[in-house]
Amino acid sequence: MAKLVSKTYGDALFELALEKDILDDVCEEMVEIGQIWKDNRELADVMMHPRITIEEKVQIIRNIFDGRASEVVTGFLVTVIEKGRASELMSIIEYFTGRVREYNNTSVAYVSSAVELSDGQKEQIEKKLIDVTEYEKFEMNYSVDPELIGGMVIRIGDRVLDSSIKQKLNAMSRSLSGIRLN
Repeated sequence: MAKLVSKTYGDALFELALEKDILDDVCEEMVEIGQIWKDNRELADVMMHPRITIEEKVQIIRNIFDGRASEVVTGFLVTVIEKGRASELMSIIEYFTGRVREYNNTSVAYVSSAVELSDGQKEQIEKKLIDVTEYEKFEMNYSVDPELIGGMVIRIGDRVLDSSIKQKLNAMSRSLSGIRLN
């Protein structure tokens, strides 16, 4: 049911933003609203509280976002609140931003390396990913994991490329443990 809700609302917002030619702007605003929602747990709690009327919730949303967010985004948030779907807002945002990424032929890549990568190395990795995948752009996320010893692990969606020394040592260990000596 939750997937259906996020798809229905996410698709509606996507179509509206596309029709008004403000897709990227709306996506940026929705990402920011998602961050606000995560950072301000009290706001989410108020929007889901059963004793606070819908009218009061709508007024709170308007007080916060009128003049700070576009009319499309504010109106969308009001609709979500009026329909009692505040608890689904984060999944709606995730679905919507995923749909925008898909439309823009963009993906998210997570790169873990044993040491901090230079800007030049980061550019090379992104260029190589664009060359070897069907995507035109990547939202790159880098992290350092000293346990990798060397090399890196790249995750794109459910695909993982693990070229770390740690993985190679583990594979060698498994291979050697299977050898029987006479």
